[in-house]
Amino acid sequence: MAHILRVPETAGAEAALLTWFVAENASFAAGDTLVSLETDKAVLDIDAEADGVLVKILVEEGRHVETAGALAVLGAPGETVDVTTILNGPDAATASPPTAAAPATPAPVTDLTAATGVPAATDAAAVPAAVAPATDAAAPVGPGESRARLFASPIARRLAREAGLDLARIAGTGSNGRITRRDVEAARAARSTTPPPPVVGGPSAAGATLAVASPPNPVPTPRETAAATPDGAGVASSVPTPTSRSAVSAPSGVGYTEIPHSRIRRTIASRLVASKQQTPHFYLRGSARVDDLLALREQINQGRTDRVSVTDLLLKAVALAHVAVPAMNVTWTDEAVRQYRSVDVSVAVATDHGLVAPVLRGVDSMSLAQVSAGVRDLAARARAGRIQPDDLVGGTVSLSNLGGYGTEEFAAIINPPQAAILAVGAARAEPVVQEGRIEVGTVLRVTLSVDHRPVDGAVAAEWMRTFLALLEAPLRILTG
Repeated sequence: MAHILRVPETAGAEAALLTWFVAENASFAAGDTLVSLETDKAVLDIDAEADGVLVKILVEEGRHVETAGALAVLGAPGETVDVTTILNGPDAATASPPTAAAPATPAPVTDLTAATGVPAATDAAAVPAAVAPATDAAAPVGPGESRARLFASPIARRLAREAGLDLARIAGTGSNGRITRRDVEAARAARSTTPPPPVVGGPSAAGATLAVASPPNPVPTPRETAAATPDGAGVASSVPTPTSRSAVSAPSGVGYTEIPHSRIRRTIASRLVASKQQTPHFYLRGSARVDDLLALREQINQGRTDRVSVTDLLLKAVALAHVAVPAMNVTWTDEAVRQYRSVDVSVAVATDHGLVAPVLRGVDSMSLAQVSAGVRDLAARARAGRIQPDDLVGGTVSLSNLGGYGTEEFAAIINPPQAAILAVGAARAEPVVQEGRIEVGTVLRVTLSVDHRPVDGAVAAEWMRTFLALLEAPLRILTG
């Protein structure tokens, strides 16, 4: 039966429409991804609940739409649908497409600072002194040329934008001609093998103007399209659409690119600034010898395909320490300190759209296998853009593990309204004193950032002692 596809109510106040994966009048099957939305917290994919046809698109890519707002008219296979009747039905007020929404700014950035618990990416590549015109594989669409609807994955759009490639000139090899990451990488490689034409005017002198390629269809900057609110909600969100880049004056050989803030990046920035300004942080640092923990992990993983990670063991240890020190399992409110019965822990996950920290609930009552499966599920859904807003709400503590990147130790910023975040570094071989003699052991360093409003220093110190003891006697993690 024909019906209106709407923005999920869990998406927040509004969302920006990133990509349509199905064209008008095209059929789709149950489970197919129809559209991708970006909210303040995550990128969400909406999947089809049943087989059908996308009869009419009501919101174009790059537009904002409020929660419960209409996105499209869907019909059953073979059904004759009167779009006017559907749009003039009881929900007519919310069924009409938005007309005043401004085009959104380009796709999300993947820069992540160590303070957020995710490794920072390198700065955007410097713009050369003169950018050569694109080859046929990436030629911009000129004035008067038509641009058909393009179907590309979000990461493909981001890579194309960063490389200055025009998606309209890239042949998609994915499902229904969808442009994939491999297609973009192939186009970029093909362009790199073609020598650029000579730059008119010869070498640039110091202080010369850098010629920067201006992608097609420039869109207004966030400042032009919307007034920013304190939490960034009023700023145009990001979509995979190129920005206008005018010439930049700089010395010869020096340049940069400006990547407009995505909705998620603005939200991350706003929350972290608010956390440092409003949450009185204090920090505890500790270390534990983890040879036994790593040996236990190897034993657990023998013959298993679903391998348990060090992060899984650490999450379980965090939950058990919270059970032992319940005064840590709290959040601060204006009226009271709220203490929780179950232990819900956020896990920092780096995605192509920014940092997200989905919550694993009831970790204290889970087995290690359940913790491991839960973490894999949350991480996979976060990276695929299938995390739900409800997955990002709650928790009293976060865990951020940068050990896999070789970071020895770092301090992370608390994710409000949680009371703490544990930053985990790399396990390294170091000299240790064991029963009066020096030997080589594997040492793990951690830093606990704590909100001093609901948690006193002595409470946090007791928690740290309990947590480190669990790491050095890891069988208690399994039996606890």
